[in-house]
Amino acid sequence: MEDGFRDHSWGESTRASGNIGLRLSENVETRFFFGVSDIMQRIPGGVTRAQALTDPTVAAAINVANDWQRNIDAWRVANKTTIRVAPGTMVEFGAFYADRHLMHPIFQWLDYQYEDYGAFARLTDERFVGGYRNRFLAGIQTHNGTVDNKQFANGPNAVRGALLSSSLDKSENIAAYFENSLYFLPQVALVAGTQFLHATRDRDARVGTTSGSTEFDLWSPKVGLLWDIAPKWQGFFNISRSAEVPSFGESTSFPNPAVPFTDIKAQRATTIEIGTRGRREDFTWDLAAYRAEIDNELQCLYSAFGNCQVSNADKTIHQGLEIGFGVAVLKGMMAPGPSPDRLWLNVAYTLNDFHFDNDPTFGNNELPGAPRHFLRAELLYKHPSGVFFGPNVEWAPQAYFVDSANTLKTEGYGIWGLKLGFDNGGPFSAYVEARNLADTAYIASASIINVANAASPLFEPGTGRAVFAGVKYRW
Repeated sequence: MEDGFRDHSWGESTRASGNIGLRLSENVETRFFFGVSDIMQRIPGGVTRAQALTDPTVAAAINVANDWQRNIDAWRVANKTTIRVAPGTMVEFGAFYADRHLMHPIFQWLDYQYEDYGAFARLTDERFVGGYRNRFLAGIQTHNGTVDNKQFANGPNAVRGALLSSSLDKSENIAAYFENSLYFLPQVALVAGTQFLHATRDRDARVGTTSGSTEFDLWSPKVGLLWDIAPKWQGFFNISRSAEVPSFGESTSFPNPAVPFTDIKAQRATTIEIGTRGRREDFTWDLAAYRAEIDNELQCLYSAFGNCQVSNADKTIHQGLEIGFGVAVLKGMMAPGPSPDRLWLNVAYTLNDFHFDNDPTFGNNELPGAPRHFLRAELLYKHPSGVFFGPNVEWAPQAYFVDSANTLKTEGYGIWGLKLGFDNGGPFSAYVEARNLADTAYIASASIINVANAASPLFEPGTGRAVFAGVKYRW
């Protein structure tokens, strides 16, 4: 149960999950997974920029009056079976089924019943080919489902009103792929592969919307190099194509008939990436630079007050840096020996340079919704007994735009906290963490829109001073 920081943000949830495995023979094992959840949550909604920074606990008035909620009942079962056919050759296959009921009074009263099911099979083969080390991976997977959706008017106190929209939506997704890594030098592999995706979307309209169907057949090839510079140290470079087809959550003609779902195209991108990752006793790192040129990016180009209706942008660019590292600044301060204590610094930084590319409407404007710079860091004292403690910071030094026209921004912020915990690698671990100790008012996230103004309720305030604690037991 949670009594949220903001008004109208309380909630409660019950979740249970588990798995059980069976070893049928020395080379065959199977594992079954299950999960159930019951979630009830009130939604405080977006507020204006001024409200978020001066009265962060306030909820949007309409969310309170019409009692906006998100309630989900769901369960899921799955299986994965592994067969070791021969040394270096392994076959995996499995299937899943999920059932989810969403009861979601927001701008309308959404009543969605989801059924998802699918299966997969994958072959992994590692051997020497012509004297060269080679790793081959191939597989096929399906993910299909239906959504029985109904949307009603939502009135005061979340009283369900008249039926406004209803349809039965069906989707099919079948993907087949392969990837081969040939070590033409002892430590350098040429990596090449491709994926073929066949996807369909079919809508049988009942009320307030339009029937239709779409079909996509998309190839996504990739090629690159993987360099094992040293044990636990790699460098990589790759060029890849990717595809993302619209889901029914995006492909909607209601309430904006100007963008019928049959007109929404698949998002395609060409991405170049270079980087390195590795691990040493006193230093770990993961560094990457990338550039993605995207056609028909799925974007909130037709939206009002945060109710996103996705359509296709023309051309966009996503490029940036992802830098993560950990380093033992000091060691052996109070507990020397083969397993000394350490003062450990963890840093994660991203640079996001996202913008339109000569768009007919928005030119080369920045894409809304993502901070240009974002940094998280913590400095932890780690004792060999398993005790750890130290401060942490979260910093977004620059505001970012919330509209494609680049007229309204968030505000940069920095918050800090403290953490104390215990984890010696055994079955028991625990922690307590104080966050935002300065009780800073800041904007944690924002919805996006075409053109915003000072009265646009797009901003989600961050949580004020808070304490979190948790205990885990593994067996």
